[in-house]
Parts: sequence; structure tokens; C-alpha cells
Amino acid sequence: MTTIDTATEAIAVPPGLLRRIIRQRQAKIGLVLTGIVVLVAVVGPLLLPWLTGYTSTEFAGRPFQPDGVFGTDNLGRDILSRFLGGGLTLLVFAALATALGMVLGTAAGMLAAYQGGALDGIIMRGNDVLLALPQLVFALLAITVLGPQGWVVVLVIGITHAPRIARVTRSAASAVITEDFIRASEMYAVPRWKILLKDVLPNITGPLMVELGLRMTYSIAAIASLSFLGLGMQPPTADWGLMINENRIALTVQPWGVILPVLAIAILTVGSNLITDAVARASATVEENK
Repeated sequence: MTTIDTATEAIAVPPGLLRRIIRQRQAKIGLVLTGIVVLVAVVGPLLLPWLTGYTSTEFAGRPFQPDGVFGTDNLGRDILSRFLGGGLTLLVFAALATALGMVLGTAAGMLAAYQGGALDGIIMRGNDVLLALPQLVFALLAITVLGPQGWVVVLVIGITHAPRIARVTRSAASAVITEDFIRASEMYAVPRWKILLKDVLPNITGPLMVELGLRMTYSIAAIASLSFLGLGMQPPTADWGLMINENRIALTVQPWGVILPVLAIAILTVGSNLITDAVARASATVEENK
């Protein structure tokens, strides 16, 4: 077998990884739970006001009354309409923040592992500084200075994810860069960015997929928490985190304004964690069979 063949075999995507994930019962449950919430969040805004008769910001009756399916909220808006229209923004922001964190963290981790030396020390010490700051505190400071805007929330959450992703990436990449196919690529004077993208990255997809699931879960929780604190989406925007904050004052009188978004976020979190655990197990099985 030639050196090129060896390198190609080494960087091939692990066979049957997706099949191993789908075969697990918890993965199936996780996909169903996550799929239900995602479907509601994506399709919900398209059903307004046809399904409920109201838009997510339209006045429907007196506040905290049992009118309609789930009643009205603190300003007399239809709770079901607010719920159907409030999930898409949360999912989009969480996905963007996770993607930003993955790109920054993966690039920093692979570069630190491959270059080593002073650059490795600088990157990892910078990570330590960011890790020393609690994520929520850092987000509160940044949003207070820059304002509660969507791009600020995405940027802050993505940046706070990057150090943790970089640590995982560096650890996984350190085990790959010593392989013979990396040395072969270097002998043929392959550019470093190609080595990182074509040789290193495909061999650390397992840990990165697990980290992707975890960061997505944390992004959902962080963005919902910021909206609850009034530092995420601003009124009158329909948002699940904002709904919890707006309606908690009348939880005993009209609980649906709190129960529906809490239930959706909880189901989404549980489903994401189940999928992440299934990916971790499948990746570990593939590694053992190599």
C-alpha cells in the first residue's frame, strides 16, 4: 500500500457511524423529542394567524384570562400565538452561536496542537482567561455595554463556547498529528492549512460531534436565560425565554404562559442530550474497532 493510500484510508469518515447512532434507542427518542420542538418552532410562525386567529403581538382579550386555547398573557395577547411564534428565534440564535463557537474553538485547538510551542501557550492561556469568567457574567457585561441585540447575544455565547471547544479539539488533534500520514503530507510540502482541514479535522469528527451537541444544549439554555433576564430578545418580540419572564408574576392564575415555553425548552434539552450521548457511544465504538 502506498503512502497516499494509507493517508486516504486514515482520513476516511468512520464507516457506519450514522447507522450506529440511529440504532440506539436513546438516539431515536432524542430525534423524536427534538424533531417535535423544532417542527413547532419552524412551522409555528407560518400558522399564524390562521390557526389561532391572532398574530403573536396582537391584543386578544383581558390579561391573564382563560380565553382561547391557553388563555391570554400579561398584556392580553394570545398565549398559543406567542408560543408558536417564539421558538424560531431561539433555535436560530442558538444554532448561530454554536456554529460560531465551533469554528473559533476548532480552529484555535487544531492550530495550537499542530504548531505547539509559544503559539500553543498563547492560545491556551487565552482560553484560561476566558474560562475564568463565568459565561453568564461575561454575557451580562457585554450586553450591558453593547446593548441587548441579537448579534451581540450570538457573538457573546459563541465566544464563551470557543475555549471549551478548543480544549477538546487540541486534545483530540494532539493524538492525530503524530500519525505517519501527517508526516507524509509534510514530506510532500502540503500547505499547513490543507493538512489541518483534510488530514486532522476528519479524524477528530467524533469528539467534535459530541461537543457540538453539548454546546447546542448550552446555547439554548444561555439564550433563554438571557431573555428571561430581559437581556435577550426585547418586547414585543415573541420569545420563549421572554414569555417565562413576562408571565411568571401570574403563574398560579394563568400558568400556561410559563408552562408551554418551559416544557418546550426542557424537551429540546433532553432530546439534544440523548442525541449527544448516542453520538458519543457510537464514536467510541468506532474508535475501539479501528
